[in-house]
This record gives sequence, structure tokens and C-alpha cells, in this order.
Amino acid sequence: MSGLVLLTGATGYVGGRLLRRLEECGRPVRCLARRPEFLKGRVGPGTEVVAADLLDAASLEPALRGAQAAYYLVHSMGASGSFEEKDRAAARNFAAAAAAAGVGRIVYLGGLGEDADGLSAHLRSRHEVGEILRSGGVPVVEFRASVIIGSGSLSFEMVRALVERLPVMVTPRWVRVPAQPIAINDVLAYLQAALDLPLDGHRVFEIGGLDRVSYGEMMREYARQRGLRRVMVPVPVLTPRLSGLWLGLVTPLYARVGRKLIDGVRHPTVVRDPSAGEAFTVRPVGVKEAIAQALRREDRRYAETHWAGATAASREPRRWGGARFGNRLVDARSAYVDVPPARAFAPIQRIGGDAGWYYGNALWRARGALDLLAGGVGMRRGRRDPQELRPGEPLDFWRVEEYVPGRRLRLEAEMKLPGRAWLVFEVEPEGPGARIGQTAIFDPRGLAGLLYWYGIWPLHRLVFAGMLRGLARRAGLTRPGPG
Repeated sequence: MSGLVLLTGATGYVGGRLLRRLEECGRPVRCLARRPEFLKGRVGPGTEVVAADLLDAASLEPALRGAQAAYYLVHSMGASGSFEEKDRAAARNFAAAAAAAGVGRIVYLGGLGEDADGLSAHLRSRHEVGEILRSGGVPVVEFRASVIIGSGSLSFEMVRALVERLPVMVTPRWVRVPAQPIAINDVLAYLQAALDLPLDGHRVFEIGGLDRVSYGEMMREYARQRGLRRVMVPVPVLTPRLSGLWLGLVTPLYARVGRKLIDGVRHPTVVRDPSAGEAFTVRPVGVKEAIAQALRREDRRYAETHWAGATAASREPRRWGGARFGNRLVDARSAYVDVPPARAFAPIQRIGGDAGWYYGNALWRARGALDLLAGGVGMRRGRRDPQELRPGEPLDFWRVEEYVPGRRLRLEAEMKLPGRAWLVFEVEPEGPGARIGQTAIFDPRGLAGLLYWYGIWPLHRLVFAGMLRGLARRAGLTRPGPG
């Protein structure tokens, strides 16, 4: 199939990554979004973004017109009120509009779990949405997935947050429930392949990874790959509701989403129907490789999409200390300068060494001295050249990880830290001038990393804000930007 593909959920975790894959393979894509302005800066030049709301039936048929296939990758689990009723209404509207627009097929990603009276509300709703989509008359390819492992996915972030924060974990019964976790790359491969699947009517496929493991085993494997020693103490108490409340307190998950997630993971999610292996050439990896892939992706950059992305699209970004991408803490700031981008980037290009860090140089030198005492490199390395930079070379107690002249500088910290840190500077044209973006990223290693980072938060807030002001002054500041 080479015709137009409609994509819902492009601001979410799976949809955002699928969008990139579809664009890379040359598929013409149209994204449906309630707030197109949030998405337009994240799509390729050939991708169309249209405004529509799944709960507004009248807005859907024009958005679906001309599409040969449509991806349904949305749910209302993070919404307040009855998410089941919202999911029903959205699915009915979409099924009717797809049939009226002559869409050739719908590809839907649901949840794995046996239909039973005791099925959780979340999984029951996922199955019901599939039934509603199939009732509309358009052939549906439904994938029922087990736990998705990938940097930024809801289930993986729960595992990560618990392991990183708690050296000793009291583990309730649901931690021992079997699952068949699947890597996000394998999920995306299935979703892409569904466009070209010979189809005569509806198909439902159960998909999972190579291994059947429990959440507890996933936690142990994550801890092993992160080099963390963790103790798990099993207990027969802590109901799913109490576990969800506890999860909302000790992890960055939204409390109401955490409760619904725990309610679902108390059910086994293992593949019982092998038909996906017969219909597709996808060969899923095991849990060890899935976790390794997630961590390797973060070594290149923090999670490119996140489970909370669609929710975040409706809110202003949070300030420092609350913003998270995966396990990483992010301090993002920007300032507008009324000069061309090349001039705005000039002070960034000269940062460090004899030029200093544009604010609190005495504090930077003190941090370097402490690093030397701890056995680190300190500030003594300076920089090779006052004007030029090259990827891989040292810069004080940082190393240049990425350098795009006039646009982007990414530094990785080489000081002694209970975790890893990066400092990223970006310059983008904006109107007659340019916007300087400055982002500090910290990947804490266990509880010690979190205590370190939050302990020096007031000092970092002072230094990072002052550094951005200093950069902007050097470039010619005329008005500050938000953040």
C-alpha cells in the first residue's frame, strides 16, 4: 500500500515513533490532532497536520477523506472521569467516519489479556474499542500487545522509577504476574507491516516478546543492566488500588494513570495465539535485549517520545524540578535575541576555557577543584582552540558529544557524579532574530543521584539561569523568552 495514511495519536508514545518511521520510508502521512500547533514542529515537510477531535464526529470525515489506511493509537486512560465512555464514543465516531470516507483498513493497537469477567477496566476498554472499530464496516487489523519496553513507555517508566528510587522494594502479588514484554521497535515493525498485510476481513493478532517473565524479573534485569543492587521483599498484601496510590507517591507517574495501570498488570498478558508469527516476518527480541535497546537509545538522547506526551500537549511545560524525560531530569530555558542566528551562536561556540561560562565562573572553578579532589578531571583541561570545536574533544570537565556549527552544541559531563549529565545549546531562527535554547539533562544513578541533584537544585537554578542571561547579553539581548 502506497497511498495516504492517516495517523491518530502522533503526540503520544507509540504514534510519535511510528510517525518518524512512516516518514523515513516515504509514506504520505496525515496526522489528526486536537491541537495541531503542538505537532507541526515535530513532523517532516511532506506530512500534513489537520485539526480534528475524535469526540467531535463532524470533524473526522474531512480529516479521513482520501486516506487508504488509518492508525488508531489513542486512548483516554489519562483523562478524568469515565475513560471507558470516552473511549467508546471516540471509537464509534472514528469507525463511522472511516466507513463514510472509504478508508481501506484500520490498524489498531490494543492490550493483551484474556476476555474474562474479572478483566481490568483498562484492558476491557481496549478490547471493547476493537469490537466497536470492527462494527463500522472497515476491515480492522488489531494488535493486542503485552508490556511495551522502550524509553518513555508507561510500563517501562514504572519499572525504571521503582528500581532507581528504591534500594529495598516491598513487592505485592502483581509483581509476580507473568507477562510477555515486547520491545517498542518490534511493536513498530508490526504496525508498519500491517499496511501491506493481505486482508480479507478483520484480523486480531496477539504480540509479545521472546520471553515470558514477571514484572519482578523485569526489575531485576533493569537493575542488573544499570549496575544497581536491589532487594525485593514479597508481601501478600497491597491491593491494586493501594499499589496504584503508592506508585503515584514514589514514581513520576500520574496517580490516576498509575492506579489504572496496576489494575491491568494484575492479569497475565502472555501470547496464546501464535498467528502473528505466521502472518508477519517480525521476530521479536527477548526482555534482556529490549531493555538494552531502551538504554542504548537514551545514550544517544533522552526518550524521543514519552507516554505522557499526548497529555502534556494540553498543558504548559512544567518548570525545573518536575520536568522528566524517562528517568532524566531536565532544565530547559530559552531567550530571544534580536540578532541573526550565527551571531547568537557565537558566544556558545566560545564557551569554556579562557572565555568562561558567562556566569559564576568562581563557582565553576570551585566545582572543578572539588572534582579534582574526588579523582576527576577538574577544569584544568580547558579547550583546544578558543574558536573551533570538534566532536570528541575535551572542554574543561565536559566533552563535546555533538557539534553542528551555528546550530547546536551538546556537552557530556566527565566530572565525578552519581549519574550522567549533559548540557545542550541550540539556536533556531525566530522572526527577525533567533532563540537560544539551553537544556541541562541529568540521568541519576539510583537514590544517591536523586539526592545529589535535588540537593544542589537551588545552586544549579541560579547558575543555569545566569549562564543563559550571559549568553544572551553577549549576543545582544532585547527581550527574554518564556522559561
